[in-house]
Amino acid sequence: MRIGILTGGGDCPGLNAVIRGAVRAAEVTYDSTVIGFRNAWRGVMEDDYEPLDVEVCRGILPRGGTILGTSRDQPFAREDGLKLVRKAYDRHGLDAIIAVGGEGSMGVVNELHQNGFPVIGVPKTIDNDIQLTEMTFGFQTAVQICTDAIDRLHTTAESHHRVLVVEVMGRHVGHIAIWSGLAGGAAMTLTPEEPFDIEEVCERIVGRHRKGRYATIIVVAEGALPKPGTFQIPEPEVDSYGHKVLGGIGHILEREIHGRTGIETRTTVLGHIQRGGSPVAFDRVLGTRFGVAAVEAALDGAWGEMVALQQGRIGRVPVKDAIGSLKTVAPDLLRLNTMFQPRLPGDDHPGIPE
Repeated sequence: MRIGILTGGGDCPGLNAVIRGAVRAAEVTYDSTVIGFRNAWRGVMEDDYEPLDVEVCRGILPRGGTILGTSRDQPFAREDGLKLVRKAYDRHGLDAIIAVGGEGSMGVVNELHQNGFPVIGVPKTIDNDIQLTEMTFGFQTAVQICTDAIDRLHTTAESHHRVLVVEVMGRHVGHIAIWSGLAGGAAMTLTPEEPFDIEEVCERIVGRHRKGRYATIIVVAEGALPKPGTFQIPEPEVDSYGHKVLGGIGHILEREIHGRTGIETRTTVLGHIQRGGSPVAFDRVLGTRFGVAAVEAALDGAWGEMVALQQGRIGRVPVKDAIGSLKTVAPDLLRLNTMFQPRLPGDDHPGIPE
């Protein structure tokens, strides 16, 4: 077979592992050829590509980002997009394109499949918010980066008796926040799944201080929201792709906490450092497994399907079933997070469901 591969959306640790895994499987095991399109679907439409083989992919496993580059361009945003994609298939004699990306990219895969194109999806996001896969590569790396930062912030919070707010990525879900907050020993973790009451947050901080715990770490997901009717935050701007531009909740919390409690408060926004650098071992292995599985799905003609991690094994799911709603944090993790926050009089003690 002749297979095209592209990486779309935001960059992510582990993308190069997917590329390497796909190329290795195609060339060495299945006597097939892979070409890589630069900058996602833009490269497909503008015929910007490079042949990929085992030699080209040597040394890329530990590298962050993607050797193919990325963009958020997609064919359905252009009047002639589908025509240009069809020309790319015909020009290069492609039997399939493997598209690696997040929920938006999987939506494109689904639409292309509906239009008769042979496509395979590979889920990619540090946010871990794609349905029907237990984990996406890049997520564990992002969590480890956040956890390392929280570990470092504990000592400066203790030295200055401060509240330190740590804002992490995650878009509209709290997977990164919950995992890094629990792993880093944060006093509180605020997520989009459970809107927060700022008065309650401040009460819990003051309660810690009364007990002599003068250093408090609060992790907040960039998409976290206050409970309706408590206090207002500005409506986020929308970018050229129709996505809300999140970020800034950490500084809002800093002002509110300091103003309401009088306790010195500072904010650290980890930002894009969470998605950069070398992937951890888990993400390298998962990316490799996804790359190999995507080639095998193409060989089987499993068009419109997405490879996925389910019960520790790599399987396939219809991409149409994996889009349309986000995978939110599981209730047992939210309950676990509640158990480790500072107590207030009247708090119940919820158990953790099996």
